[in-house]
Amino acid sequence: MGLCYETGFGTNVNKEKAFELYQKAADLGNANGMNSLGYCYENGVGTDVDIKKALELYRKAANLENYYAQFNLALLGYCYDIGIGTEVNKQKAFELYQKAADLGNSHGINNLGWCFECGYGTIINEQMAFELYQKAADLGNINGMNSLGCCYKNGVGTDVDNHKAFELYQKAAYLGNDFSQYNLALMYEYGSDTEKDINQAIYWYKKSAEQGHGYAHEKLAELLEKLN
Repeated sequence: MGLCYETGFGTNVNKEKAFELYQKAADLGNANGMNSLGYCYENGVGTDVDIKKALELYRKAANLENYYAQFNLALLGYCYDIGIGTEVNKQKAFELYQKAADLGNSHGINNLGWCFECGYGTIINEQMAFELYQKAADLGNINGMNSLGCCYKNGVGTDVDNHKAFELYQKAAYLGNDFSQYNLALMYEYGSDTEKDINQAIYWYKKSAEQGHGYAHEKLAELLEKLN
């Protein structure tokens, strides 16, 4: 019912009423209510913005295995990571990714791996980064698959293995990951652990470019110009 008042589904939009209903649901121990109430506090829906309360509610809901709350913790970490709606704070991003990862969220796990790989909010630990990417990939996270592929390609936390890199890029590419589509195209263009195949390279650069990958767009234009 709170969602109906928040979005105006079947009734007039009433953010304050939505907030009240989410509060009641949360007070009754409903995980979805807690997550929705956290969203209200995070974004000022029917109440004042209060990030501390939002985090508390996300944590409570996440501990009840609410996927959306776990995702919101990771998403909030990403906001601090690159400065969406707030100043960049790598330490805060790391802490939020850690919380989401501890609750089993694959996005948090992958992004925590990135922090360890690059030293964002923590010390560089390539072995830890590799293990986290592996865990995220095992959970079906396509960004984790791409990150793990990069580890095998570049020897980050493991030995270089172009064959494994190719397999991971290919799997994530077919699942729609634009970074993997770009990386797979590179391997086809230069014949890295596969036969050189310009047509396949063009195909995957195009797929990646269609999703807004800037480098893929440049490489696609470059290859097409050479062919003409």
